[in-house]
This record gives sequence, C-alpha cells and structure tokens, in this order.
Amino acid sequence: MPEIVIPIAVIGVCLLFDFANGWNDSANAIATVVSTRVLSPVKAVMLAAVLNFVGALLSTRVAKTIGSSIVDTGVVNPVDLPAVIMAAMLAAFLWVALCTLFGLPISGSHSLIGGLVGAAMAFFGGTGILHLAGLKKIFLALVISPVLGIFVGFALMLSIIWLCRHRTPSGVNKVFGKLQILSASLMALSHGSNDAQKVMGVITLTLFGAGWQQDTDVQLWVILLCATVMGLGTYIGGWRVIKTLGHGLIKLQPVHGFAAETTASIVIAGASAIGLPVSTTHCITGSIMGVGSTRGVRAVRWGLGKKIAYAWLFTLPGCALVAASLYYLLSPLI
Repeated sequence: MPEIVIPIAVIGVCLLFDFANGWNDSANAIATVVSTRVLSPVKAVMLAAVLNFVGALLSTRVAKTIGSSIVDTGVVNPVDLPAVIMAAMLAAFLWVALCTLFGLPISGSHSLIGGLVGAAMAFFGGTGILHLAGLKKIFLALVISPVLGIFVGFALMLSIIWLCRHRTPSGVNKVFGKLQILSASLMALSHGSNDAQKVMGVITLTLFGAGWQQDTDVQLWVILLCATVMGLGTYIGGWRVIKTLGHGLIKLQPVHGFAAETTASIVIAGASAIGLPVSTTHCITGSIMGVGSTRGVRAVRWGLGKKIAYAWLFTLPGCALVAASLYYLLSPLI
C-alpha cells in the first residue's frame, strides 16, 4: 500500500468514529429539550450541531491528553502505529454505531479509550506500552463525573423546588421552558468542547507518527475538520437514543430538563477546562437520574437505567477486545 495512503485511511476511520459519536451523542444535548417540547426536533438538532462545532474550537487540552496520556508512542515505531490506531478507531466506531442503532446511549470516551488500550496491548503484548498514570487520571474522571452529575443534579433540582415553592407548576414550566433553550445550548457547547477533541488527539497522533508534523500540537485544519464531522453526526440525530434519554428514564418537564442540562454542562465544562476526557453520555444520564430522584425513587425507571449501566460496563473491555482482534487482522495488511 502506498505510504501516503495509510495515514489518510487512518484519518478517514477516525472521522467515521467522530461522526458516529456525534450521531449517538446528539441525544446528550437535545433529548430533554425535545422531550419537554420546548424545541422541535429539527430546531434542536440544528442548534446542537452548530454549538457542537463552536464548542470544538474552544480548546485543545482534552485532545492533548488523548494524544499523550494513553499510549507511549515512543515504543511504537512509525510503521506499526497506523495499524494500532486504525484497529482502535474501527472498533470504537463499530461499537458506537451498533449501540446507536439499538437506541442505547453509549460512551464515546469509553469506546475510544478501550479501543486504543486493546490495540496497543495487542501490538506490544502487554501493558508496558500504556501510560498507567495518565490512564488512572482519565479513569477517575470517567467514574467520578456521572456520580457528580447525580448529586449536583439532585441538589440543583431541590434548590429550584425551594426557590419556586410559591409559584404554580404552569408558571414554573413557562419560565424554565425559555431557560431550557439556554441550558440545552450550554450542553451542546460543552459537549463539543470535550468530545470532538478526542478525535483531534488521535488524528494528531497519526500525523506525528507519520512524520507529517514534529510535535503534538493540534493543527487548525484538524480542529475544523473534526468539529464539522461531529456537527454533521449531531445533525443526523440518533433518534432512538434521544427517545431513551428523553422519555425512558423519567417523565421530564422543562424545569427538570433545565436542571439536568445545567448540571451536565457544569461537570463537562469543568473537565474540559483541566483537559480531562469524560463521557458526556454518562454525565447527562447521571444528571437526569439525580434530578428525577427528587420526585421519589420510583420516578426513575431504574430497570432501563440498569440496561444502560450494563452497556457502559461492557463498552471499555468490549472495545478493547474487538480492537485487539482487529489489530491482528489488519497489521499484516498495513
């Protein structure tokens, strides 16, 4: 295969994952605002697509973390690096696309990190290729963020209930129906600031390994390309996932949607500011469950939450296993 074709093919697979991630994660930004009927589905996906694009331009800290804190690229020679990255990204893409078709909100972060870990370990034959300290920090962020979403969402919703205790339910929903447009916008913006950067980091790693750039700084064209592709995926909309998040877990009113989106936005924006990749899916789902819990434990459909949790649990090891298998298939061809 010609030398120039391989990096281009790898970048193409990275963009497939970027699109699928936006496709699945469109629910994160608009599920609540659609389910509460504050915005029509078409207006909601257009808003989310634009703000996902804008959010992706805000910073590159998460991209640098993905590019430098998971795999020790110094151990992988430039000849083998494309096979490792292609196997990782193809596994992540297949996992996210399949879960989207089944209506399961899934973590693009877990999928991508699991794919990179599995493919790298298959190449090296062990964990010596991994930045264990960096992975520990990333895993802590992935685990803590949805739990934080539950508690902050619960506390924020209780605060809103207390502040609005003398108002009628219809009056409260009228006010928060308008405010929810703002919270949905913040959610889409924060999603772009975290999720689009993950693919930027992997593409930068590919360019560095191919010798097309001499450092791990993210180039402007990479930022614009990843932002655009994720925005297109968001615009397509994973409608089954939107239904799961917007209607399946709890019955939402505009006030609940505002609280959930605001909570998730705060958690995701905080993680992006310090360069930590988190699962936006986990953050918004945890926030919805925290907000719903203020209406009583039975208000949350924990059975569906259990199915989502199982999907989360198997994502990282599942993607790692698929990526390792794909590496063994692809390495003789690349």
